[in-house]
Amino acid sequence: MTKITSFDLSPFYRNAIGVDRLFDRIVNQIDHAATNYPPYNIVETGENTYEVQVAVAGFNQGELEITVKDGELIITGEKTETVPEGYIFRHQGISARKFIRTFSLGGHVEVKDAVAKDGILSVKLERIIPDSAKPKTIAINYAS
Repeated sequence: MTKITSFDLSPFYRNAIGVDRLFDRIVNQIDHAATNYPPYNIVETGENTYEVQVAVAGFNQGELEITVKDGELIITGEKTETVPEGYIFRHQGISARKFIRTFSLGGHVEVKDAVAKDGILSVKLERIIPDSAKPKTIAINYAS
């Protein structure tokens, strides 16, 4: 896999106004796309509802954190448990490494709930479109 070390977006910045944040997100996603840990699903559960499912087997209460900041859902995990005294790993195939998984949220998307069950963290999202953004029909008045 080839890693992009520099990405010049200056030609786009010259011709676009107000999309610099979008370009910054694109570059940020490219930089973080190399890691596949932990695996996740994004499920559309309804017309305006979604669920992000992240595999977090082995993480206990207090070792996971969910943050929403600047239009991004950030899920972090860090194991605090240590190996009991006298235990020696002969093979450690179950990963419990620290992670940060970031998802860009669309406009008007809010986190509604988060549940950890059976090694899966499910974060429920809902797109709530305000009345001011919904299409409306304008009545036509005819002059006589």
